[in-house]
Amino acid sequence: MKARAKLTKRQHLFVLEYLVDYNGTRAAIRAGYSPKTAEQLAYQLLQIPSVKEALDAEVQKRLEKIGVTADRVLTELARIGMHDIRKLYNEDGTLKAPHEWDNDTAAAVAGIEVFEEFEGKGKNRKKIGDTRKVKVFDKKGALELLGKHLKLFSDKVEHEHTGKDGGPIKTEWTNFPPDPKSLEEWEAWYAKTMEHSAKKQEGEST
Repeated sequence: MKARAKLTKRQHLFVLEYLVDYNGTRAAIRAGYSPKTAEQLAYQLLQIPSVKEALDAEVQKRLEKIGVTADRVLTELARIGMHDIRKLYNEDGTLKAPHEWDNDTAAAVAGIEVFEEFEGKGKNRKKIGDTRKVKVFDKKGALELLGKHLKLFSDKVEHEHTGKDGGPIKTEWTNFPPDPKSLEEWEAWYAKTMEHSAKKQEGEST
């Protein structure tokens, strides 16, 4: 790797450690730098072009290894943004079993909470059923990220009216979720999640 050739051994170790938890200070300490100056050194290291290049190259290599591509990220966002919640249920309104969901529907599910229901007390206490709550990913947020990627929204708004001193009226967007703020942030989160899942599967298979 060309980027790696430009680094010292300790800088390269810092790059690898930084990708563990994306904490510069802890990465610097694990790479062998003094804890007293680790925070400042981490900041300085992350400003070095060759370190940035090495980080980008390492991230790209890991993404390719686990099959995360821009197309796949956009596909997953589209599944979340376009999901139809009705597909989670049977015609009688009962929740389908997870194995009955199609791939697009399953991809939109963030998690399932199961609450056991009981009646009676003491020895007479018995289970009478379960309540399942399905949480889906933010549909609106996914659509907004896709829309921004496709440049459907403009961050600039023209006004016929004027604000103070004849200038434009100050406008702030409030409809975008604070987290994630961009497609890149969502892609980084998704990549980290997939990498964690891949590592977990590797551990279970050994």
